[in-house]
Amino acid sequence: MVAEPGFEAELRELSLRFATARHPVSSVVDVDLDELLTTLVALAGWSDPAGVSWDDDLARLASDVTVDAQVVHDHLQQPGTPDLALKRPDLDIGPNWVGDLTPFQQRDIAKLMSLRHGANFSVPGAGKTRVGLAVFEALRAKGNVERLLIVAPKSAREAWHYENTECLEKPLRMADYPAVASAGLDAVIVNYERLPNSVNELGQWLSARSSMLILDEAHRMKLGADGAYGAACLALGPRSRHRLALTGTPAPNGVRDLESIFGFVWPGQGRRAVTTAVAGGNLTQASRILKPLYTRTTKHELGLPAVTTTLVPVEMPPLHREIYDALVGQMSVRAAAEAGDFAALGRVIMYLLMAATSPALLAAGATRYEPLAYRVDPLVVAQDAALSTLMRDLPSLELSPKLREVLAQVRENASLGRKTLVWSTFIRNLTTLDRLLKPFNPAIVHGGTEDREAQIARFRSDPDCMVLLSNPATLGEGISLHHECHDAIYIDRDFAAGRYLQSVDRIHRLGLAPGTETRVKILVSKGSIDEVVAQRLELKLDFMGTVLDDPALTELAQVADEPPLGEGLSAEDLNQLMAHIDAH
Repeated sequence: MVAEPGFEAELRELSLRFATARHPVSSVVDVDLDELLTTLVALAGWSDPAGVSWDDDLARLASDVTVDAQVVHDHLQQPGTPDLALKRPDLDIGPNWVGDLTPFQQRDIAKLMSLRHGANFSVPGAGKTRVGLAVFEALRAKGNVERLLIVAPKSAREAWHYENTECLEKPLRMADYPAVASAGLDAVIVNYERLPNSVNELGQWLSARSSMLILDEAHRMKLGADGAYGAACLALGPRSRHRLALTGTPAPNGVRDLESIFGFVWPGQGRRAVTTAVAGGNLTQASRILKPLYTRTTKHELGLPAVTTTLVPVEMPPLHREIYDALVGQMSVRAAAEAGDFAALGRVIMYLLMAATSPALLAAGATRYEPLAYRVDPLVVAQDAALSTLMRDLPSLELSPKLREVLAQVRENASLGRKTLVWSTFIRNLTTLDRLLKPFNPAIVHGGTEDREAQIARFRSDPDCMVLLSNPATLGEGISLHHECHDAIYIDRDFAAGRYLQSVDRIHRLGLAPGTETRVKILVSKGSIDEVVAQRLELKLDFMGTVLDDPALTELAQVADEPPLGEGLSAEDLNQLMAHIDAH
């Protein structure tokens, strides 16, 4: 809010009505959009109403909020109401639509059309991209919108281009940003990384015509206004007439993530709806209250067999344990000194995750991706060796028990004709295994891989390529491997529950052959940070399963132990990390 000269004092008095008010200069007050929209009545007392002018997009949003509030209110007054019938033969998407739709997709489209704005929390593989495109096309056929802006990860762009040509007789004129300046585009796709620096240009493009804004993998903006992606999405939201959030993992760290997504979908209403529903602490009741505001197709509805998930505890060898405990002692001093610095604590977590697999990962290599040089016949440990020397020479002294377990599991799977997908956060683990697993002709994909498509194609089609090595940050989204691979091994996991679920869904999704057994094994070094991560992920998955009324997520959280055969931080994550460090 900006005051004309002479009205600064009145503006200061008005700002007292808003808890989020900030004063960059005396004539300007910044207020959180949600609070402004829910406290519009405070503006009624302004002494010169005729002199008030509104930004066009904000004025329209303020008007729309009244309609949205009624829609949200009406839906929330009917908790537990069954979803619309699965069969929707009367669903009218328009004459240009030629794509096939499952009964579940028809149900989701019908529900989203009834909501004005919406959220689709269906599991990966349920066709959220197709549903989102269908909602836009239905609105376009009715004359409600003309343009579509899609914010999506890089890995999802191919899916949007494919669905556009597959489902529309006359495809949208669609292009990837920065093609906004091109004349006549119907749809633009921009990735999250480019979004913060593109807000002004994209905002003008949205405002120029009646537009729809879709956030694909919307959990990327979970930090809301406190994160670069979230702030950009919240800034663009008011410039669109219709908003839709798509994600199979809407609350990987708890309620706050859900508030951010609903705050984008329904400014002024969504965040409050979530906090009100969850305030009592009864998540089962909260699930029934919130369910009318989103649509979700579960894996159970898709008819997929359950994933068999097991924790494989591995014992650190004596030298590995000695180095790990010494490192934890050093990290405890650093963690205590940096307790308020999330970035620094994030580095501490990465160091300990590396050390739980092999402390040698912490020793500098000749290159960023240099594999560890493990020896077949370990050397003898020098009694007076320094910690740094032990870390550097550890591969020559003993083989990491986790890597030994991976070798055993891959060998067993290969003997049964089963391909294996091996996940690790750390690229040096992948490059090391690329050497150790040579007999199984591994494919490898990470951020530095130049021939990513060729590697994936080889894993899919080459009968001698029995293993794919990758990290969830690179391959956790936007690819399907469920026809070729049914076994996954996690050398390590971080605290990002959403990323873990997304990676599991690479081999467990719609189209899986009936009776297929999908097996996931998670390696956990005993007495290490791995156990803290496992505990925190179990709680996060259980929360999501409860609040989304999806027992499959809760079952995935409650994994059993099996004897060995051979990133997203929350305050509680850090509390558990500190407890682990203090215990050492």
